[in-house]
Amino acid sequence: MTPHIGAGPLRRLVVLRHAKSAWPDELPDHERPLAARGRRDAPVAGRLLAETDCLPDLAVCSTALRARQTWDLACAQWGTPPPVRHDRRLYAAGVTDLLDVVHEVSPEVGTLLLVGHNPGLEELVLDLAGDGLDDLLDEVGTKFPTAAAAVLAWHGPGWRDLAPGTALLTDVMVARGRKG
Repeated sequence: MTPHIGAGPLRRLVVLRHAKSAWPDELPDHERPLAARGRRDAPVAGRLLAETDCLPDLAVCSTALRARQTWDLACAQWGTPPPVRHDRRLYAAGVTDLLDVVHEVSPEVGTLLLVGHNPGLEELVLDLAGDGLDDLLDEVGTKFPTAAAAVLAWHGPGWRDLAPGTALLTDVMVARGRKG
């Protein structure tokens, strides 16, 4: 199938990696909070999504504390945040698990935001993108840093139809070092 060409409405999958987290020795990985830099970068990521008109109709967020905090700080930058579903399957998820979550989303959702972790998110972007604008695929393949967002666009009747190689990588935004 040719990337991003298909039947159905335009859909966008926005993939947001959680912001920089702290590494306290006493906490299990799932409960690691954001570091100071992460608390600065997450709101910037939210503003970047708003500025590029990439606000979601629905967000699905990992249950890990650092992902939940990233979501809270990012969506606080928007007038009215969309509904959010916290899903443990996004924690330490690979491409198959991430796609399972995406495929369950209602066809009424036009723009979906996933908030999660690497390496799964980076691998998902590279797997779904049959093509990318400019050198975006190389950029994601080289490094998909914390508080980065990738935007994949495709046409399809529903999320169940999103398959490897069918989307176009249209944007990559990195919050780190930006004032937003």
